[in-house]
Amino acid sequence: MASPIRPILTVTLNPALDLSARVGQMQAGPKLRLSDTRYEPGGGGVNVARAIGRLGGAVTAWVALGGANGEKLLALLQAQGIRVESFAGPGETRQSWAITDDNAQQFRLQLPGMDWDAAIGAQALADILSHAQDLVVLSGSQPPGLNADFPQKLCTELGPGRLVIDTSGAALEKLVRDPQSAARVFVLRLDQAEAEGLAGHALDSVTDTADFAKTLVAMGVAELVCLARGADGSVLVGHDTTHHSRPPQVRIASRVGAGDSFVGAFTLAIARGETPAQALRFGTAAAAAAVMTEGTELCRAEDVERLLPECSLAVI
Repeated sequence: MASPIRPILTVTLNPALDLSARVGQMQAGPKLRLSDTRYEPGGGGVNVARAIGRLGGAVTAWVALGGANGEKLLALLQAQGIRVESFAGPGETRQSWAITDDNAQQFRLQLPGMDWDAAIGAQALADILSHAQDLVVLSGSQPPGLNADFPQKLCTELGPGRLVIDTSGAALEKLVRDPQSAARVFVLRLDQAEAEGLAGHALDSVTDTADFAKTLVAMGVAELVCLARGADGSVLVGHDTTHHSRPPQVRIASRVGAGDSFVGAFTLAIARGETPAQALRFGTAAAAAAVMTEGTELCRAEDVERLLPECSLAVI
């Protein structure tokens, strides 16, 4: 008998109402007329939930929302069939913009979000725990003012084998520089720039990336560490696994959402009982599929299915 699918909750502390559009040429001075404008619900955990939904998985999205932007984001997310647990965040939900010109250059602009204080952070932690599923994905940036140890507090409360993290800034720095045995993350994902920033040097080869990931696992930062290498795919390291998956070459329309599509597909595969190596390959196909779509559309299931056999998987 097949094991039951593990339910998934995604957490977005700092969501954004995403605007994507096109412009003939991005330049300073004149008014720039945008075309092909599109609004989508955005933010790390929101996009992870959207990717899981697109790939046929069930997911609940916990999202901190505020103001008119928050209401619009909520309506857009519900229209996509995603179950939402909304939390009253302070002020107005931020916006972000992805503008692509006729030369296929993309300009990405993001606002920081509203300030959080300790009281709001404590309320959010309690609310997340009240809705927590077997797997919890904490993805995206933290709002200004929230203590950098929030992911570690969440991990400690959840216990081992449950928390997938893809974050940045001070929260990521705290997680890696000050690992706590009581807060052992299940899966930590980093992009190449983040990994090189933490390593303090370039990670030029797949071997370099794997060696750095092994260091993080040995330090007790996470059970599994996944490091992205852009078009070169991703490396996954655990105590008993070191794999590299590389995607085929695809036409790039927008790089927005590739990482979130990876995390969504990877987590869904784990929830379905697949091995970490199989999840790595599925995530690699989803990331490749995401860059083929315009704006913030994320991956399409049919593209993932087509690309999956073309994604290599090697032990390194």
